[in-house]
Amino acid sequence: MKRVYVNEEWCLGCHLCEYNCAFANSGKKDMASALKNIKIRPNIRVETDGKICFAVSCRHCDEPFCVSNCISGALTKEEGIIKIEREKCVGCYTCVLSCPYGCITPSESGAMQKCELCANNGGVPACVKGCPNNAIVFEER
Repeated sequence: MKRVYVNEEWCLGCHLCEYNCAFANSGKKDMASALKNIKIRPNIRVETDGKICFAVSCRHCDEPFCVSNCISGALTKEEGIIKIEREKCVGCYTCVLSCPYGCITPSESGAMQKCELCANNGGVPACVKGCPNNAIVFEER
């Protein structure tokens, strides 16, 4: 299965992956109108320690703790992709606590959000398409 991988040696820490992710999941056709004057809530985030930058997103684990610990059944694994049904999410944060990578975050609505590999947005993740330095790749390893 293809997954998102990050080469931290190439990451510039520009945060364009975050903006492209937020735009892809906004449902709008124009990036400026989708993201202007709002606090973005991307499903990927750039972390840095001052020397190394890297993007953190869902790893779509083979045996995901988030799915097995979800008390409402909102998280499921379909064809290798861990998906969330926000209507079922009760906002208990159990999945947030269960994820060893810190890849699940609360959305504005209170339901959790996470990377779903842009399965609903054309197949190739927007973070990969928008990375100017090819630090983020979508491939099978």
